[in-house]
Amino acid sequence: MRRFIIPLLFGLIGAAVLISLGVWQIQRLTWKESILTEIEGRVTAPPVALPDTPDVETDKYRAVVVTGDVLAPYLRVLDSRKRIGPGYRLINVMQVGERRILLDRGFVTQDEQPTEGRYADATVTGNLVWPDDKNSSTPEPDLEQNLWFARDVDAMAAVLDAEPTLIVARETSFYDTPVTPLPVDRISIPNDHLEYAITWFSLAAIWLVMTGYFIRRMRHKPEGTET
Repeated sequence: MRRFIIPLLFGLIGAAVLISLGVWQIQRLTWKESILTEIEGRVTAPPVALPDTPDVETDKYRAVVVTGDVLAPYLRVLDSRKRIGPGYRLINVMQVGERRILLDRGFVTQDEQPTEGRYADATVTGNLVWPDDKNSSTPEPDLEQNLWFARDVDAMAAVLDAEPTLIVARETSFYDTPVTPLPVDRISIPNDHLEYAITWFSLAAIWLVMTGYFIRRMRHKPEGTET
């Protein structure tokens, strides 16, 4: 029986580690659901005026309404929609009083030809967003081709001479076809913790099955023979 102790312990400890990771993901799922509920409350709240100094911590996803002039040109951000295909988000400057902010007008496919986006006295209802699209593997924008690979608010604001404040449009007072607004909602905010938990629990089950199979094979081999 001694020769079974090490593989058995190895199997049980490995499974325990994998199960603990699955439990941790379930706990993260509960935490994320509470965060998403709070975000949904902000997203769907009655819109307010644009804060004088928007704060990423307190104002993220806040519903706002602004009136001003949408200015050309726009920046193109590579994007893709399910059942639609690849295309671009369009980012314009919106002049609101003395302020120049960024406006995410929405999505167009690669084949569509949107207008530049010159709209005077426009009213936009949307949400303040500081996207986390960019990561360490995101390419730098191709400024000559006007092609961006993430909504890098600070970099876009510098290029367009605007403040680093982005509104994602939900409703607009102007006719903007073929642009389709992509309003913020909880569906657009990733929550993959359940899938991660299932993965860890599945790996734990596989680990236990393989441990049992290995021990079963050991039982059918005489002690001292090579495995």
